[in-house]
Amino acid sequence: MRDGEMMKALELFSGAGGLALGVKNGGFECEGLLERDKNACGTLRANFSSRVFEVDIAEFDYAALQGQVDIIAGGPPCQPFSIGGKARGQADARDMFPEAVRAIRALRPRAFIFENVKGLMRPSFASYFEYITLCLTYPSLPKKAGEAWADHLIRLERVKSAGRPVDLEYSVLFQCLNAADYGVPQKRERVFFVGFRKGLNVEWAFPKQTHSRKSLDYAKFVTGAYWDETGATPSPQEQEVIADGTCRRRLTNDFGMLPPDEHPWKTIRQALKGLPEPWADGDADISGHQLRQGARPYPGHTGSPLDEPGKALKAGDHGVPGGENMIRFHDGRVRYLTIREAARVQTFPDGFEFAGVWTEAMRQLGNAVPVRLAEAVARSAGEALVRTA
Repeated sequence: MRDGEMMKALELFSGAGGLALGVKNGGFECEGLLERDKNACGTLRANFSSRVFEVDIAEFDYAALQGQVDIIAGGPPCQPFSIGGKARGQADARDMFPEAVRAIRALRPRAFIFENVKGLMRPSFASYFEYITLCLTYPSLPKKAGEAWADHLIRLERVKSAGRPVDLEYSVLFQCLNAADYGVPQKRERVFFVGFRKGLNVEWAFPKQTHSRKSLDYAKFVTGAYWDETGATPSPQEQEVIADGTCRRRLTNDFGMLPPDEHPWKTIRQALKGLPEPWADGDADISGHQLRQGARPYPGHTGSPLDEPGKALKAGDHGVPGGENMIRFHDGRVRYLTIREAARVQTFPDGFEFAGVWTEAMRQLGNAVPVRLAEAVARSAGEALVRTA
């Protein structure tokens, strides 16, 4: 890489482009985006100038991109490991981690970033989690024809314990990150795998969180700064917390009269600032800001309170399941987030367009990586690579 030249990124399983946009904002130039879904490809083409490859990743030939990619990023389909799905894991045909490893083996990038649902870290997937980590560590040692993944795991474990050098090896770190801890108005937990090619001698750790729950509580229940800033009135439940005083005393005891070092978590109310209340016919001046009728609460699906970060947006096979994609107002009313509101919760910019009808756009948003979280990880990784250049 020459001085002044931007590092190049390739995005796999691009979806709506949340991770790709975060990587771009983190200092990389996007060399291409791979995605098989027609509507998601429409979204990518509307928002990125990079080439979009509308293709099944298992059929993609990386030969033309060799030597052109510094980092590979992507979010392999999460349904095999999602708590909301059937959780068939490695037995699910949608498990695309092997394809992520194939891309690394073919392009030999300096680094990679992959993310997936927190459910991948469940005890029932412990062996496969180790298998994924070792496959990413030793991408030049693929599974042999007819070899079961469990046998491949044993072979990789032997290589690791023996400490033998291999043709292509990466130092891999993983961590579950909560998007709210990085300024995203949504409590969305995702596990990230970040790897750097051995020999680059990269020293890196996941970026420190910048926002916290305690700081939001301090602003609500000690100083009242949150209510002054937003002009909002506490909900009945929050008024009870204020009147009780226990939370105030605990936070004052922990931090004194100085608030926590981190910024407060961002809330739904703050995310939607400046957007008018949506109406059924939409707003000609605001793309995707049209009211969707039919929202209703039921046990377990009560919506996201205005003055908290939202619940993790969801994307189901038959549309959104309900509570996670709704706002809950102080008087108990609920309504669906509009596409534009959901995009703000995922920290997409207002000019970002989504292809497809409401249910399709919300599916893309529910599967997306929050842009601001992706940017925090990518920027930190990019800075580490620059130090080794």
